[in-house]
Amino acid sequence: MAQNREGQLMSIDASQPEDSIGLPIRGADVSSLKKAEDKGGKYYYEDGVPGNALQILKDHGINYIRLKVWVDPADGYNDKSTVLTMASRIKALGLKLLLDFHYSDGWADPGKQYKPKAWEDYDFDRLKQAVYNHTFDVCSSLKTQGTIPDIVQVGNEINDGILWPDGRAGFNTDNLAELLKEGCGAIKTCNSSTLVMLHRAEGGDNAGARSLLDGLSSRGVRWDVTGLSHYSYWHGPLTGLQHNLNDVASRYGKPVIVVETSYPFTLDNADDEENVVNPVSASGQMTFDYPISPTGQSDNLRDIMRVVKAVPHGRGWGVFYWEPTWTAVPGNGWDPTDPNAGNNWENQALFDFDNRPLPAMRWFRP
Repeated sequence: MAQNREGQLMSIDASQPEDSIGLPIRGADVSSLKKAEDKGGKYYYEDGVPGNALQILKDHGINYIRLKVWVDPADGYNDKSTVLTMASRIKALGLKLLLDFHYSDGWADPGKQYKPKAWEDYDFDRLKQAVYNHTFDVCSSLKTQGTIPDIVQVGNEINDGILWPDGRAGFNTDNLAELLKEGCGAIKTCNSSTLVMLHRAEGGDNAGARSLLDGLSSRGVRWDVTGLSHYSYWHGPLTGLQHNLNDVASRYGKPVIVVETSYPFTLDNADDEENVVNPVSASGQMTFDYPISPTGQSDNLRDIMRVVKAVPHGRGWGVFYWEPTWTAVPGNGWDPTDPNAGNNWENQALFDFDNRPLPAMRWFRP
């Protein structure tokens, strides 16, 4: 899909030759990669030649890497130490870095924003200080080793806030704004040129995006880039994403990035953990506008990139694919508290079950 001058979606002839979408930011979240490698994960080029996953991604056109950071994760991954190690590798390859603060010991998303265990008993003033200190500590440590992050998210998918219940948007938006200002302030104090991102899920929900961002803006929260997640099978058709991106970019005068997206290339399973997208969910619990196949995955990514590219005035900056390297590696499951947990996402990676790049990776070409 693309957009005409009136902002309406129009179809594009899929047979028309197209070398690339041409987005300035072509990214991947590889937060699970270090653990995958440590547990024996391998990656290959299309011809079967083994390679470093980051180099393979770069060779296919990816120029930005996203990493999440947890406070004190049970498995010891995705903490400050892991981020520092990965940031050195990322910057050594000439790639840029987007850092994603979850402000939790584990997954933070619209359905859960749990405080780190060490912060559970803090009063609100101490909680604000903890946000500032943690953010500044990680960012300044990256700066000290010469790997300054280019963009930093203050919170992950903050539809209903962070650090529940204190910073729950539906509970107390004033508190949420104060917590976010601490994180934003820490980033800019550490390095004034680093861009600050606010990130919301449900990319097709314009009313929800306006409600959250209007509320934060009116309370003095200042940010540089707006991030949205959009998984088509959860968040609806790309017409809704296009409308929301266009509106948010215009309303707040800031560039927009689809900072999370993915799509399954198969319904098969490579381990014993049931996948998020599985034969049951695909038969009625989710909506699929593309075939569940390598071609469907490729077409979905292409069209999301086209939607971002069509945002007026060049404010559509880019797309990040979520966890393209999260293949089925024993010991690298979704639950950091359970070493026996499997991966419920490997059928949405950009490496197939033989650990070779899938066709969708072609759309990251510059």
